[in-house]
Amino acid sequence: MAYGETKVYFDGSHYIAIPHTERPKRYRPKPVEEKITVADDNEGSETVKATEPLISPVSDGNDDTEQLLTDTPKSEPQAAIPAPKNERQMTRKELFEELYKKYIDLPRAERHYKVMDGMEPYFDTIEQLKWYVDLGFERKHKNMVYRRIRMVRKARLARFNYFCTFTYSDEKHTEESFKKALQTCLRNLCYRKEWKYMGVWERSPEKQRLHFHGLFYIPENAMVGELFEKTDYDLRNHRMRTTVQNTFFNKKYGRSDFEEILPIENNLERELSYLMKYIEKSGEKIVYSKGLFQYFISDIMDEDIVSTIGQEEKKLLLFDDFNCWDEGLYMGKVSSEVIAQMRKCN
Repeated sequence: MAYGETKVYFDGSHYIAIPHTERPKRYRPKPVEEKITVADDNEGSETVKATEPLISPVSDGNDDTEQLLTDTPKSEPQAAIPAPKNERQMTRKELFEELYKKYIDLPRAERHYKVMDGMEPYFDTIEQLKWYVDLGFERKHKNMVYRRIRMVRKARLARFNYFCTFTYSDEKHTEESFKKALQTCLRNLCYRKEWKYMGVWERSPEKQRLHFHGLFYIPENAMVGELFEKTDYDLRNHRMRTTVQNTFFNKKYGRSDFEEILPIENNLERELSYLMKYIEKSGEKIVYSKGLFQYFISDIMDEDIVSTIGQEEKKLLLFDDFNCWDEGLYMGKVSSEVIAQMRKCN
């Protein structure tokens, strides 16, 4: 046996194994970042003006009092006093995250300038400001790469067979109730019917209506409702189109679209590209169901290894029909059925 307890994933063309290594754990404390006071500009708020009393003194019939009230000069209007600014206590990282999300739709160069402009008052020098913002953008890019890798590895191991879109009707839900009800429904289907899914919440570009796109694995005989074809007019492309919808989800939410993923047509790669493009543009996070994994664990024999690859050649390129072993027990040649029996990990 050459390598035991390796983590194996599928990259779309080949199976790649990562040998097990032991790393000594070490304590790495995170430095506590100091709090800063951030002043918010109250744009659009009303200014505070000094005004005369709404209730005037009441005369008791005394002529002196009436004379005093008559001779009292009218007070001149005072200058408008701007409304006080709201102040918040937060760290520089929290401020960076807030500004990054605020300008997420801008091009990268313009977004970088806007974030620097918003954080400039909280740094002593421009060099410190530029170093901190550059480090934040580098961290965001690295996190995005890791998210893409994790999403793709989970998708290629999950055997997704449907790409679904769910949109709510104003007659049935509000935006808040739709999101809550759909999450509860999908969670119950995963528990009761063994569904698996990953997806993202998205808003339409024109009407900004919330809907959910997702890749789904629906086991055989586990579909709820009935699928049916419906032909209607596509307002975006200005032509008639035929879609497959579901009676259960249409009744509960408004509209649903089910597109079957066929290995021959390679639909999965197209849908993954769509989801990746959206999360990079909007910064949305992928929603995962339980039971999705990046790797399955297998022992790898010498004869199943094509070559070493990767940085420092630490990964193993495997043959397409390599043998799977679980703690010395032969499970069979790699296939969807064999992978389903193997141990999984993230």
